[in-house]
Amino acid sequence: MKTIERALTWATVAGSTSKGVMFSVSALFFTTVVGLSPATVGAGLTVAGFGGVLTSYAAGRLSDRFGPRPVLLGAVLAQAGALVAYSLTRDAVTFVLVACVAVGGETMQRTSRVTLVARVFTGSGRVAVRARLRVVDNVSIAAGSGAAAVALAVGTRTAYLTAVLAAAALTLSATFALRRLPDVTVGVRDEASEAGTPPSRDRRYLTVVALHAVITIQFVLLTVGMPLWVAGHTSAPHVTVALLMVLNTLVVTFFQVRATRLVVDVPSAGRAVRNGTVLLLVACLCYAAAGYPGTGAAVGLLVAAVTAHSFGEIVSEAGGWELAFELADPRNTGAYQGVSQAGMAIGRAFAPLVVASTAIGLGLPGWLLLGGLFVAAGAGTRLITRGVGARSVV
Repeated sequence: MKTIERALTWATVAGSTSKGVMFSVSALFFTTVVGLSPATVGAGLTVAGFGGVLTSYAAGRLSDRFGPRPVLLGAVLAQAGALVAYSLTRDAVTFVLVACVAVGGETMQRTSRVTLVARVFTGSGRVAVRARLRVVDNVSIAAGSGAAAVALAVGTRTAYLTAVLAAAALTLSATFALRRLPDVTVGVRDEASEAGTPPSRDRRYLTVVALHAVITIQFVLLTVGMPLWVAGHTSAPHVTVALLMVLNTLVVTFFQVRATRLVVDVPSAGRAVRNGTVLLLVACLCYAAAGYPGTGAAVGLLVAAVTAHSFGEIVSEAGGWELAFELADPRNTGAYQGVSQAGMAIGRAFAPLVVASTAIGLGLPGWLLLGGLFVAAGAGTRLITRGVGARSVV
């Protein structure tokens, strides 16, 4: 078990550091080096994002058939190759195709990684492993973003190109750790898999996934909505955005693993999701209030908002992980985790539109609407999971 978690940890360090580099330099790389317009970049990444919904689900089915290890390795190789291909891209069509491979490789990694955790670990250990990997993910992304500051400071074509190729090398280096993973193969459509309930017929699971997709909007609210709100609707200085992002990283780093202690079974997971969405509502109210007072009060309210947002995030995520594991049919682990990851991808794909048309577009009424949406999804999750036990194979 420790060997598997160690391999996943080092692979996460490599992949997430690469992700942090790309988060920082990709927009400028695509516009200044590749020569694409911002609109083209946005449209291409949107198409790739929706394609990621399909690859998330496909990775689950492939993991059931061939095992998560080869799927994970193949996805890493595909993403690394796509990052290298970015440096050769010169037109919009090629960019969209390469972006689809890059995003598809990333989403397939998430599904196959979660499937591996679901198969190898049991009970609360699975949620704890996901929590620890998420902490590593956050810290590594921050490290990658910091390293990318060198390329941003230099600001030349060569600097941006070097950063992207370094990201590709980091992604590829994850294979050294992943090769040590065991081949956890259920078998090619064995009898147990055939007898299992497909997720498409599991209404309870699909409903929980749909509700969690709504809650997933919180991530784009933090990374896109919050900066836009601070810059355009409050008197807080723009540097506040960077400080608030650091605050979120610190909360996740120090409290995500502890938050898993709140979750011991399906009912407690439902409560955690509901409680997390209540904190998200509090965050929305604080965000909205920050748009009215002077600079000092605005900064204070924004700190309160991101603190509530961050704790709401880690609590709702802990509950969501437990539900994704325990409500799934263990005979079709990959397919269920694929559906769960696809639901998250759908939520992230629609999140920019939802955030822009509610909180950013409407102000206080929009913040109330968005907060109410979170709470409704949390309450629905709690209602569905009340008194429900984990699924078992008879």
